[in-house]
Amino acid sequence: MGKPSGQTLPAETPPAGDRLSETRPTLTAVTGDAALPIALDRLIHERLRLAIVSALAVHDSLTFTDLRTLLDTSDGNVSVHARKLEDAGYVTCTKRFDGRVPRTEYRLTGEGRVALERYLSHMEALIKRVGGA
Repeated sequence: MGKPSGQTLPAETPPAGDRLSETRPTLTAVTGDAALPIALDRLIHERLRLAIVSALAVHDSLTFTDLRTLLDTSDGNVSVHARKLEDAGYVTCTKRFDGRVPRTEYRLTGEGRVALERYLSHMEALIKRVGGA
């Protein structure tokens, strides 16, 4: 699946399977005398994927169109990033028809909620450390 001639891909949508950076590296924050390893979830850390899981955390479910509108992005971006989250088990995707109109609906899984909470806790710890709190 190559890119069409003369077009560039947006920074947030690299080709599938092309991101070694999503391998969840470990950062170290020092708290007092001890080092606390903080493993940021690189899957959620990406801007649009964080927006998707955050939106789903406050809504029971959202349709593809709802997500596209909320994120103010393209169909392709929603599709690519939602698929990565689905592959990781963070969201579920249900496809059905309302009459002849296809309807794709996304929900945050329990695993996705735990991953988001863990990510937010890690970010809060980093913010407190940097802020001296």
